[in-house]
Amino acid sequence: MSDGTEITIRPIRPEDEPLMVKFHAILSDRTVYMRYFSSLSLTRRTDHERLTRICHSDYQTEIVLVAEHQDEQTAETHILGVGRLNKLQRQGMGEIAVLVSDEHEHKGLGTELLRRLIGVAKDMGVSRIVAEMLRDNVTVQTIFKRLGFRLSLLRDPGHVQAILEL
Repeated sequence: MSDGTEITIRPIRPEDEPLMVKFHAILSDRTVYMRYFSSLSLTRRTDHERLTRICHSDYQTEIVLVAEHQDEQTAETHILGVGRLNKLQRQGMGEIAVLVSDEHEHKGLGTELLRRLIGVAKDMGVSRIVAEMLRDNVTVQTIFKRLGFRLSLLRDPGHVQAILEL
């Protein structure tokens, strides 16, 4: 990352569920709201059934990437960010989303997760990627613009859609 922190970006695995619980536990209410458009409780975000679905990705229809870091002093592994690409029912369409822990925002991690997911989308034959974000989430909008996405307001003026033609 831009601060020199070494990370590994890889597909999520079933054994990552405990790491995902810890990741969600450190997210601020604002970060959760900006990602999910509502105040999802920690209990709901870390529900075993929900995390089982996320950690057991069907690589034909979705890919979830995690950015992990191993603490040099404790040797403990932490997830710092998560990115997701879902192939939609419409031919050639995919939806993308990224979530980075508060402490690791503004260090290039979200941008790198998005870049990797765009590459995966191309490999999966996706020709158009869409993302939805809150209008107040200017930081994420800037990242999407920098990566070539076109932004437009949705019917709900509080939401913005980003589209990238591949």
